[in-house]
Amino acid sequence: MIEKKIQLTEETNVVLVGWLPQGQTEQVITEYLDELSFLAETAGATEVKRFYQKLPHPDSKTFLGKGKIEEIADYITAHKVDMVIFDDELTGSQISNIEKVLKRPVIDRSDLILDIFASRAKTAQARVQVELAQYQYILPRLKGMWSHLERQGGGIGSRGPGETEIETDRRIVKDKISLLRKRLEDFDKQAFTQRKERGEFIRVALVGYTNVGKSTLMRFLSKSEVFVENKLFATLDTTTRKVVFDRTPFLLSDTVGFIRKLPHHLVESFKSTLDEVREADILLHVVDISHPKFEEQITIVKDTLQELKAGDKPTILIFNKMDIYEKNTFDQWLEDDVKEDLLKQLKKYWNNETQNNAIFISATEKINVDELRVTILDKVKEIYAIRYPYKTMFYE
Repeated sequence: MIEKKIQLTEETNVVLVGWLPQGQTEQVITEYLDELSFLAETAGATEVKRFYQKLPHPDSKTFLGKGKIEEIADYITAHKVDMVIFDDELTGSQISNIEKVLKRPVIDRSDLILDIFASRAKTAQARVQVELAQYQYILPRLKGMWSHLERQGGGIGSRGPGETEIETDRRIVKDKISLLRKRLEDFDKQAFTQRKERGEFIRVALVGYTNVGKSTLMRFLSKSEVFVENKLFATLDTTTRKVVFDRTPFLLSDTVGFIRKLPHHLVESFKSTLDEVREADILLHVVDISHPKFEEQITIVKDTLQELKAGDKPTILIFNKMDIYEKNTFDQWLEDDVKEDLLKQLKKYWNNETQNNAIFISATEKINVDELRVTILDKVKEIYAIRYPYKTMFYE
């Protein structure tokens, strides 16, 4: 795995920086930087300050205007800040130019997400996937990032001037990408064989924005121990379990969570892992309804599914964390009948939007989970009946 420029810990103080396009409100940039702050916390760092600037378009040299960059420089010098994290993707030359002014390491959102993935990659396949994404991220930035790349035993990024050395490193990176892709092809073949050996079972996959409660739901539905943590990208590897509801077996998979501005090369690298989504018969799209921007998260997940060519699969929209939603939404003095009427309107709207394929639950509080089990079972039986009309053992 590629080494980080700085080891992120709770003692690592970071400044967050965002760009606000004209026409967008300050509320939008606040929400975006809130998520960036959560990413930084997941990586192990502590936010001490955030800056943003409203511009028609990013500056080609320093992303933000010269005055704003100097303002950030004054702050981080006075407050001993360790690193600066930009919410948008930067070019290699922009990183280099900004670092010259700030005199601190600078990373962007994609680099931060890759860092989190690198720290959470436990299996050989996940480590190869993340390393491939890291090299794909670095390749177009080699020239601009020259000043802070270090050679690792014949690896990338020797310090030193000259086009010859840069071209040498570019060739090394390309060779490394080619090697990692070949290794992933081997993993793909193994994964394909494993999926083939699963036979005739219907496949169900949990999808959703990161940190919406997919793993908690996986643990409940499969009655198995699955890692659960209140952090982004708690797990990278797909977990698949055989589940039996009312004598009807099916395979249930938990997949990596999606997120806004998920780096494209990361999606490409995790192709074999995300094949569980592509090859699923049913998708369980889990939504954190207590999140203030849950509708935007739904759109992001749908767009990502379209990118994966899995957007047209039968889908159940599962609105999770209803207990938190009600606590945050309804005043404690609100009359019960008014509350019930508002909940009915909410459910009616989303059932109309999904052709009655929406369900509202709390996985942690076990609210409405029996109805969820019945809904999943009905969908599974329906597909079994169509696919294997003469094998009634599956769906009677």
